[in-house]
Amino acid sequence: MAKYTKEDILGIADQEKVSYIRLTFTDLLGTIKNVEIPRSQLEKALDNKMMFDGSSIEGFVRIEESDMYLYPDLDTWVIYPWGNEHGKVAGLICDIYNPDGTPFEGDPRGILKRALKEAEEMGFTAFNVGTEPEFFLFKTDEKGEPSLELNDKGGYFDLAPLDLGENCRRDIVLTLDKMGFEVEASHHEVAPGQHEIDFKYANAVTTADNIQIFKLVVKNVARRYGLHATFMPKPLFGVNGSGMHCHMSLFQGKVNAFYDESDELGLSKTARHFLAGVLKHARAFTAITNPLINSYKRLVPGYEAPCYVAWSPKNRSPLVRVPASRGLSTRIEVRSPDPSANPYLTLAVLLKAGLDGIKQQLPLPQQTDRNIYVMDEQERRDAGIDNLPANLQEALVELQNDPVMVEALGEHALAHFVEAKEIEWDLFRTTVHPWEREQYMSLY
Repeated sequence: MAKYTKEDILGIADQEKVSYIRLTFTDLLGTIKNVEIPRSQLEKALDNKMMFDGSSIEGFVRIEESDMYLYPDLDTWVIYPWGNEHGKVAGLICDIYNPDGTPFEGDPRGILKRALKEAEEMGFTAFNVGTEPEFFLFKTDEKGEPSLELNDKGGYFDLAPLDLGENCRRDIVLTLDKMGFEVEASHHEVAPGQHEIDFKYANAVTTADNIQIFKLVVKNVARRYGLHATFMPKPLFGVNGSGMHCHMSLFQGKVNAFYDESDELGLSKTARHFLAGVLKHARAFTAITNPLINSYKRLVPGYEAPCYVAWSPKNRSPLVRVPASRGLSTRIEVRSPDPSANPYLTLAVLLKAGLDGIKQQLPLPQQTDRNIYVMDEQERRDAGIDNLPANLQEALVELQNDPVMVEALGEHALAHFVEAKEIEWDLFRTTVHPWEREQYMSLY
């Protein structure tokens, strides 16, 4: 049931003295974009008549076919708890449509909706997802630019005075609360300056929407404290990187399709096939879930991030863990995604991988209860444990060679994503880095 109608939103905007509205959407690389309109244009926007130039947006269209339309999702209406002397600012998240009224095939939100439609056709009424996005807080310099100086020296679950980011984090939580988020927990993470805020699970589209709003809030609140919040996966060498673990379950009505009380682990055949699909396509979806050059600095042994394709009901070294909760809370946790990923594409490829496992009735490999980090290569090979891609280039090759992942993204999005990432890889590959000069200039 819809939360808001057009009339509701127009009334609330007047009652709350909203002066500006941000019509937000997400480009292919996961960056939030917006068209800001005055209150006088709100009715036009709600009638899906707001046009923008798609040729300027990464991964959208060419200049000769640039006209595109923003279709606001009325249920995403939110009033931001900040504004200025000119009045309050509100926001609506939009889907992207072509001038002929058809959904734009390169819209990340639309790509996720396509995957959800397939799940619905298979009899699943909901794909519920909860995420754990992590971020670092760095101090800013006198120009307001991010420095490499951390805001604190705290560790896992530390409190002030070790956790000097506590006030900022609390302000972030209170801001999210005002915006309707149900925040379940917030705490200092393992690395100095690293934080995590967890909010309640929701259907996949709402969760992806929430991640984008969350990033916006975190960065805005941090700036008020003279801090820069970054969702870069591995900003510092020698400490843990930032992940975005994804907890996922499929429902049929009010029944969790992943739960079977008669099973030894409480997992249904559906859950086991879904998990098998995730493992099968893991190397291919990594380009989407870990889309930066820097992402692969996190996916290395020794820092709690997964780099091996395996699963376990308790061991935290494999790619997928099955948390202990059962009944309605039965779920699988995919631990490789990082917060730089486009959340819409990430959830789309994870869902498509799992659905393929269900359709193909894929058998689930043996669980891995040993610490994989201490296993040598031969032991891993004997156990059937594969590695995740070691770098972005390897991940892009895997992505393009997997028909299920190609279908998940669609021809348009895949081509533009790969093109952008190949340029990124080539720039990195041809750049001479400080490490190289430090290692080689004196010796050679």
